[in-house]
Amino acid sequence: LRTKRAVVDGLAKADPNASEMTRLRFASAFATQSQAAAALRETAAWRAGAGKPIVEAASKAVAEATAAGGWNNEPVRAAAPHASKINRYVTPSNVLTLSTAEGDLAYVIKTARIDDRALMKTVSVAQLCEWLLYVKEVHALIANARSERTGRLCQVVFANDVAEVRAIPDSRFSEALSTSSNQYEKYYPGLGSTTCILNLPFVLQAFVGLFRPLFPKSVQDRLKFATAPYLAGLKDLGPLSAGGAAKKVFLGELKRIIR
Repeated sequence: LRTKRAVVDGLAKADPNASEMTRLRFASAFATQSQAAAALRETAAWRAGAGKPIVEAASKAVAEATAAGGWNNEPVRAAAPHASKINRYVTPSNVLTLSTAEGDLAYVIKTARIDDRALMKTVSVAQLCEWLLYVKEVHALIANARSERTGRLCQVVFANDVAEVRAIPDSRFSEALSTSSNQYEKYYPGLGSTTCILNLPFVLQAFVGLFRPLFPKSVQDRLKFATAPYLAGLKDLGPLSAGGAAKKVFLGELKRIIR
């Protein structure tokens, strides 16, 4: 923060409502202050306009989730856009957020456990993108609060386990993920860290080139393909949500991959 102080303070003119931590992320993500300011103004317009319901819902949900001093995930799941439809297919058994020992967030996905075709028969691409933007906002609130508390810039690491995937995803599901990645870089620069594609089946390894275009160029530079045997051996993410030894072993595995 000290090295970016002048830029961070200058960005307050672009969005007086942006927290110091948000301004630091924008300052770190762009080569010049003018670029960061333009991007922050665009984000501020989204947050005050089309994104306002998402931003407000996430803020209220996180406040409820932390009211007792710990973390209660149910208010966050219930307040998500289109939760009544999407939460049938996206559950803690196939999508989970964990905290690393360093304070980062690890967003873990068991891709083969999501019935993407059934999901996309239930919701539109736009609706799924709204749900994913809500997840990003929740992550940003947690990461920024943690960063302010610890003095360490916390980020989100993505661990996408594609073991057991035997077919190309539903085209509309892929469109939503691609759009979501672009929205992530646009509205939440500096929040995402390494994106890991884990346990890619042999039959799909020839199609690695198809995965990269799904991500913005800035994410492609942080993309890692690796094996994660422990994660691959889990039928679902239930053991990780329970904490204990399973969580510790997986986070150790993830740490070795991204270092």
